Amino acid sequence: MFGSRMRGEGFVLLVLLLACTCLPHVYAMIPEPAVTLPVTRLVRQFYKKNHLCDDVEVYIKYQVKSYWTKDRSITPKLLRLLYSDCFVTGCDASILLDGPNSEKTAAQNVGLGAFVLIDNIKEVVEARCPGVVSCADILNLATRDAVNLAGAPSYPVLTGRRDGFTSSAASVDLPSPSISWESALAYFQSKGLDVLDLTTLLGAHTMGRTHCRYILDRLYNFNNTGKPDPSMKQSLLDQLRKQCPPKTRKGQHDPLVFLNPQSGSKYTFSNSYYSRVLRNESILGVDQQLLFGNDTSQITEEFAAGFEDFRKSFALSMSRMGSLGVLTGTQGEIRRNCRFTNKDNPNGK
Repeated sequence: MFGSRMRGEGFVLLVLLLACTCLPHVYAMIPEPAVTLPVTRLVRQFYKKNHLCDDVEVYIKYQVKSYWTKDRSITPKLLRLLYSDCFVTGCDASILLDGPNSEKTAAQNVGLGAFVLIDNIKEVVEARCPGVVSCADILNLATRDAVNLAGAPSYPVLTGRRDGFTSSAASVDLPSPSISWESALAYFQSKGLDVLDLTTLLGAHTMGRTHCRYILDRLYNFNNTGKPDPSMKQSLLDQLRKQCPPKTRKGQHDPLVFLNPQSGSKYTFSNSYYSRVLRNESILGVDQQLLFGNDTSQITEEFAAGFEDFRKSFALSMSRMGSLGVLTGTQGEIRRNCRFTNKDNPNGK
């Protein structure tokens, strides 16, 4: 398994990310070979090596830090935005495109944020390096910088992505947060990722919030039984029922609850998410499902016991996710405005 995961781009990334300090315990748990993603034309520091925009990563990091110091919730917002982009048609910034039927209008993408930050970063970058830095790369780099500020490792982001031309709500196949671990794994495998990626990337739920409507089934009608999810700890069930009534009154907004109360409004990146899974204190159903798969439960135990194992695996899985379905070379374009293709840009630039 370990050798398989290190082939191709995985080997290069692992050397950069872990400096040869691997994850032997985690990798040894997984009996089947991990998926090796197709080789891409992405490279480290693409814009510097090609003398297109030498300091673009510095510009982006500065903008992200300025925003993060005022609103730390930008970290989970960027994580969700990147996931919503890469898992649909690939990391092509199609989630950023406006339009009456674009991806961002899909039911699964209600509540997405961080668009304004991406707009601001793009404006700064265009002023310094017009027409050369893609929105897809900006989104990947900004997410890396935001999670690093929250406590994750500053993993290397390979760059050279280009932006897609289309965005359709009909193409959004993001699954429900109440699916089983088997369905979640099948979905990840359909994108070219594996069980370690699944268990690792769900750890992003160590911070952020969710609307009550996504957990009402667990609280009141699990699998249409008319009863709560039996895997949820009773004290957590009592607490969430106070925050999430079965029905909201007319005009009342759907309440938000923290995915990890231990992180709460501090939005800190930690392995406490996995400890909560082990204690049956997960908020989302898919998170609690990690206990029911042999591999996922073992990885969960490993990450709960060792923060560094989780951090290193998170760095690699984020890089793997960031290589899904990328456009490079002459594919796609470099948008001047992340919300519009160049052809449809109302400002003509």
